[in-house]
Amino acid sequence: MPAAQILVVDDEPDIRELVKDILEDEGYRVRTAEHAAAARKAVAELRPDAILLDIWMPEVDGVSLLRDWSEGSGLPCPVLMMSGHGTVETAVEATRLGAWDFIEKPISLAKLLISLQRALEAGELKKTNAALRQQIAPANPPVGESPPMRSLRAQLQRIAGHATPVLLQGEPGTRKEALARWIHQLSPRRDAPFVTVAAGAVADEQAAATLFGRENGDDVEAGLLEQAQGGSLFLDDLAALSPEMQLRLSVAIERKQCLRVGARTALPLDVRVIAASGDDLEAARNQGKLRDELYYLIAVVPVHVPSLRERREDIPLLVQDWVERLHQRDGLAKRQFPPSTLKRLAEHDWPGNLRELHNLVQRLLLLGDDGEVAVSEIDHALGASSSNGSVTGDDGANINIDFSLPLREAREQFERGYLLHQLHNAGGSVGKLAKLAGMERTHLYRKLKELGVDIRAGKEGG
Repeated sequence: MPAAQILVVDDEPDIRELVKDILEDEGYRVRTAEHAAAARKAVAELRPDAILLDIWMPEVDGVSLLRDWSEGSGLPCPVLMMSGHGTVETAVEATRLGAWDFIEKPISLAKLLISLQRALEAGELKKTNAALRQQIAPANPPVGESPPMRSLRAQLQRIAGHATPVLLQGEPGTRKEALARWIHQLSPRRDAPFVTVAAGAVADEQAAATLFGRENGDDVEAGLLEQAQGGSLFLDDLAALSPEMQLRLSVAIERKQCLRVGARTALPLDVRVIAASGDDLEAARNQGKLRDELYYLIAVVPVHVPSLRERREDIPLLVQDWVERLHQRDGLAKRQFPPSTLKRLAEHDWPGNLRELHNLVQRLLLLGDDGEVAVSEIDHALGASSSNGSVTGDDGANINIDFSLPLREAREQFERGYLLHQLHNAGGSVGKLAKLAGMERTHLYRKLKELGVDIRAGKEGG
């Protein structure tokens, strides 16, 4: 791990150089700034791990600079205040604004090093907690003992320890993001962030700032690439990005640099890229939807993720696993799936793959009694019973609805069918779909993501 980067801000050259020499002797990387403007510039370029900030400086003093950071986008890192003429009121105000500690001049070497070390430890703990909060979904090993799953697990375990980009290719609903999280957990980057970029949910007008961040003077907003620093970046549905964003992303990955919107200096970028697609990327390239530069960067190690139809023998293990998890997580009653019901499940084609099977198991545990699951319940849940109805649109198209569902689930079923139908009428254009549905585009992207609708293929996403 590289040495911590420290920014020393003081208007007195002798003190700046003295503190710089001391810290460099201790193994830290140090940059200095003589006033507030230089400090703002250094923070935007460096993203330091800690700041030593003098209180008394000309024009903008240290407390005012601290207040600007605190009341703006937040303190960039732990800040230790330095002063030879501090007052109780100044110390109280600096503490209120989030300063980590208060160091008096002339500086005690022991006090400086101990306070700095504790501040760095606190900052690292904060980063670790943030990374853990990002890892909401459990990164459990993929379930299944079928030959395709044994092969997949072995392949992912082999590549996890390397920083090579990986491309997960499989049908929608095969839980590619969960596999990406498992790769991340097995890798040396496991303690760093895992950040997801769902390209289909990024509005075109916000794509650059969302991916690369934004910089406007002292106001700095980290993008998704920067948030993944040191960890893994999961890129889903790349062809949904505009050609311009694809080119910019490929440059960032290849050069290992991230240039925020409005910035002049690029930041070093250290991320492991794991991409996923439910589409034929070769076809997307031929159609001009995916740039060659980006494709060749991410397709270094292509991995086939099998559909549920290719691994039907895993269905009993998957059902057992989800029954146990739903019982532990949601308190749902455990139900038994006898051989007759498992046989019926194995006969289904599962166009929605693991997502469809998971939703089915959850519905059976929610709506059934505590006994065994009957074959008739499976048929009913799969839409084979007479309780399924349809709504006929003005153009004669039918949208199937299971009227036995609770209102919320039935509404989601209708919304998904409606949007898929309108997406087909719009020729796959989200802009046209927004007009047909009478929805603002950003809200539409969010709704499509919630419903699992693949805006590229007009089918449930993976």
